[in-house]
Amino acid sequence: MRRSNLTREEQACVNRPRHLLSGCRSETPLSEDWALLYRFITFFLSALAILAGIHSYFWVRLVRETQLPLPYRTWATVACVALACSVPVSLMAPRLMPRPWAALAAWPGYIWLGLMLLLLAALLATDALRILFMLGRAVSARPQLDAATKLMLVRWLAAGVVAASVAIGVYSIFQGLREPVVKELRIAVPGLPPALAGTTIVQLTDLHIGATKSRDFAKNVVRRTNALAPDVIVLTGDVVEGRFGSVREDTLPLAGLRARLGVFMVTGNHEYYSGLAEWLPEFQRLGIRVLRNAHVVLDAETGGGWELAGIEDWSGRSIEPDGGPDLVRALAGHDPARAVILLSHQPRAIFSAAKAGVGLVLSGHTHGGQIWPFTYMVRLQQPFLEGLHRVGQTQLYVNPGTGYWGPPMRLGTRAEITRITLVSDPS
Repeated sequence: MRRSNLTREEQACVNRPRHLLSGCRSETPLSEDWALLYRFITFFLSALAILAGIHSYFWVRLVRETQLPLPYRTWATVACVALACSVPVSLMAPRLMPRPWAALAAWPGYIWLGLMLLLLAALLATDALRILFMLGRAVSARPQLDAATKLMLVRWLAAGVVAASVAIGVYSIFQGLREPVVKELRIAVPGLPPALAGTTIVQLTDLHIGATKSRDFAKNVVRRTNALAPDVIVLTGDVVEGRFGSVREDTLPLAGLRARLGVFMVTGNHEYYSGLAEWLPEFQRLGIRVLRNAHVVLDAETGGGWELAGIEDWSGRSIEPDGGPDLVRALAGHDPARAVILLSHQPRAIFSAAKAGVGLVLSGHTHGGQIWPFTYMVRLQQPFLEGLHRVGQTQLYVNPGTGYWGPPMRLGTRAEITRITLVSDPS
């Protein structure tokens, strides 16, 4: 039923062996490989510099200032270097190692990455308090603390920060590994025929199937999604995390997704990072139609139906010659009388969608910030973190992610499967 939505050219690409994919849009240009390599090297070198700075800061605050005696000082220094190295290893593992080895290498580094962020936030907060404390003593002209008292306070403060960070980290791991909640929404969409009121959409996003989220995770998501009996299933990007050869087996359960009108998706940034050209025909074989700056008409026989559009992720602009979002192209031939729902991996599409008169935008990408307080950093790039919002006459729903990226942690947000019931908007 789902493949009936494919064009003749797309169906030909689905049925064609991978080594005969010439003529399909997913054929791999050499420039894409070089673009991926350039982005990876740039990101890798930048990440190394940041990691070196963060772990140097940890060493100063937790080793040098506490004046750890030998051999504890040596052990702590070696641990600091080893933990710093574990992060790039975990980031490279899904792309360079076979599946079992990738998981083994990724878990420790990703867990430390989450703990590192929590520890960094805690240390920065205590440093701010230390500065205020010193300023307060200076203003009040109180005598300085003696060296022994200062050292004792520094050690107790360091121990308290580490203990608190680990405790919060353990709780965050528990939250991150919990099953996604099912969130029910009713959203009025302008132009939806009254006869189609009650149409249901299940939105999945940011599954990040890969080294730390295996086939069992995908099976569970498919089972719970099908139990909701949706009319349409949409995946708003970042379905995979890793190269085709190492992750493909874990994505096979997605072929079991069932919906009356089909399963659709748009690309996320991690589809590009993972090698989009290899993944596109695989998504088609799994029965998932990828909307690449395109739209389809659904339930056309009922009151004229409604339109589902999708745009590419912004990452495509630096990887493919014609990549990136193109809303004009996605809505080419669109009937203004029909309701339009737009799939965009990133919420920032809301502003162009509002100008184009789109009724509803479904997005992901933000993970709801995933680990507080780094939610505030996400807000620097995206206008909204999660939930339902409105810009003009256009509504936006941001799913905080059905999976997680990197650290298997969540703090201040929960993973989610969203079930949306469409309601006709008389206005």
